[in-house]
Amino acid sequence: MKSVYKITLLFGITILVSSCHNNAAPNYQYFPNMYESVGYETYSESNAFKNGKEGQLPAEGTVNRGFEPFEYENSTAGYELAKANLKSPLDSLSRNPEKGKELFEIYCATCHGNSGNGKGKLVEREKFLGVPSYKDRVITEGSIFHVITYGLNSMGSHANQLSAQERWLVTDYVLKLKSEL
Repeated sequence: MKSVYKITLLFGITILVSSCHNNAAPNYQYFPNMYESVGYETYSESNAFKNGKEGQLPAEGTVNRGFEPFEYENSTAGYELAKANLKSPLDSLSRNPEKGKELFEIYCATCHGNSGNGKGKLVEREKFLGVPSYKDRVITEGSIFHVITYGLNSMGSHANQLSAQERWLVTDYVLKLKSEL
């Protein structure tokens, strides 16, 4: 007798569940705007921001997380000040010549050459001309760091590719190359 009740109950639940499904009229949609979203035109004006055209700007005087401000400006005067006054903050334990060499070979050697003579692959193939040798230049650690940070002439800035500590490691390696030329 119990099995007849169980079979009847199971049959009733099956009919109840299958009778609620209708392919012609789909069920209620949760979060319908995810299924049928509004299409927006790329780069079109939006009322999501105050002025309708661009995103909100950061507050005055704020600094991005992880950003280290550089007190010398991107100008000839800033270059000369950095050349005269800027010293490396790395102590003897923070200096890593192997890492400096590795970074130099990745970012600098294609133009400046592995020995710093200004005869890198791009210079040999005449893609860039006039890359100076470190031997011929009056450079200091401040001037090297300034040039890596802001760029100079046809050399672009490497501040986005290298952190401040990595730029100082490359600076130390450039001074080592200069002493060997």
